[in-house]
Amino acid sequence: MSSRLELIGPQGLRTDGRRFNELRNMNCKPSVLSQADGSAYIEQGNTKCLAAVYGPREARTKAQVLHNRANINVEISLAPFSMEERKKRSKSDKRILEIASAVKQTFEPIIMTELYARSQIDIYLQILQFDGGTVQICINAATLAIIDAGIPMKDYVCACSAGCIDDEPVLDLNHLEESNTPELTVALLPKNDKITLLQMESRLHIDKFQQVMEMAAKGCKEIHTVLDKAVRENIKDLLKKSSI
Repeated sequence: MSSRLELIGPQGLRTDGRRFNELRNMNCKPSVLSQADGSAYIEQGNTKCLAAVYGPREARTKAQVLHNRANINVEISLAPFSMEERKKRSKSDKRILEIASAVKQTFEPIIMTELYARSQIDIYLQILQFDGGTVQICINAATLAIIDAGIPMKDYVCACSAGCIDDEPVLDLNHLEESNTPELTVALLPKNDKITLLQMESRLHIDKFQQVMEMAAKGCKEIHTVLDKAVRENIKDLLKKSSI
């Protein structure tokens, strides 16, 4: 059975009713945790993520101190109820560590860490529900939480995945799709189109690579619009509350 019969319906729609070039429904809200310096909650389709940022603050150990910039620490956890198989994954799980490393490497050149030498910025991400796109939702949630914490960055960092089903580029893969098709995740700075992360989970034919990458970059731009709107609305709410 071809991937098209499995993943694309007779009307050309995907299993969740989207067309090839459509994002999943996206909802996001900054400032959801009062105890954190910055926080955010994001839903992308059925994948849900909570982000909390603490710092800049004193590093926990001397080994984590960097004399010319802040150290960025990223920790990711999956809620036991986030997947169909209820199984607790430790923070040392190989896949979780890989995602945490990707998030850290994405933000290290973008956060102005040189302003906070000898300090630490902690980014905690929890996946509350999983339906694909873990790397992209972690990056998007971290972006909102870092902005909410007032930590300066060079630009938004927006991430989106894309893949290829029967030679057709498809945007923002869900779990069923990413389990059966080649997937590419791109993190982009929307102001200058600079790519900060390019991650492939499986082999993709070179003839399709450019199309899939452009599709993912298009998705990043659309996600930036959603994130920017959420930030602006949150600032308006804060200004209203402060004026009362």
